[in-house]
Amino acid sequence: MTTPQRLPTPQEKARLDAIRKTWQQRRAITQNLSEIKAKVAVYSGKGGVGKTTVAVNLAVTLARQGNSVGLLDVDIDCPNVTKVLGITEPPSQVNGKLVPSERFGVKVVSMGFFQQKEDEAIIWRGPMVHNAINQFLQLTQWGSLDYLVVDLPPGTSDSPLTVMQTLPLDGFVMVTTPQSLAQLDAKRSINMVRKLNVKVLGVVENYTGEIFGEGAGIALAEDLEVPFLGTMALRADYREESKPTVLTSKQVRREYEELVGNLQASLEANAQGE
Repeated sequence: MTTPQRLPTPQEKARLDAIRKTWQQRRAITQNLSEIKAKVAVYSGKGGVGKTTVAVNLAVTLARQGNSVGLLDVDIDCPNVTKVLGITEPPSQVNGKLVPSERFGVKVVSMGFFQQKEDEAIIWRGPMVHNAINQFLQLTQWGSLDYLVVDLPPGTSDSPLTVMQTLPLDGFVMVTTPQSLAQLDAKRSINMVRKLNVKVLGVVENYTGEIFGEGAGIALAEDLEVPFLGTMALRADYREESKPTVLTSKQVRREYEELVGNLQASLEANAQGE
């Protein structure tokens, strides 16, 4: 007598449906980003270390060198990319897809475009943040890009974890400042990235100089055996907010050109499995 096959419980069926949905989302995201050569996330262990400033100036520097570049702002709670770039025209929609806005040669998508007021707080729980990030990843029509720079939320909570688990990244650029607390938080975040088996392309030390000191970024890179990508000094040049600072300051431009060169070397070494 044949034993009847056991039907899955409602809990088992719900778990299988969730796994299937996640797989379908990842497949759709991978297909949507298939024409992008390098996907680089700019990340920090805590807020206030200049992560968005680094992401924007990095993207603009890459574009100035003749690369096709996109900038995706997935810091859903505090989207600042649009403010730094001085861009207000939201993406257009064509056949259900978002066509990014563009400024200074960089294609841009950000939650900031969809706020009614820029000083309005976005008070969302984790599932809503997760859904917004997934929609950006699946629905944005980037086309062919040399680089997609992703401005991540800081910390090790749900929002950055969502991006790390759904977006096939080539690696992370970790931003820290000279203070010991920022260095500690950056170390925690690097350890999180490593647990998820994603490459750390290197460390950037921001806000260096007389006020905060310097050296924490190099020490962090040496301690965790990752590349050190560059130092960004705390300069009065950043007071000029009409454009990203690499377009108004020769000194800042040179710092970011060095960062780009080191980043490209790290990406190449990563691709070769070194």
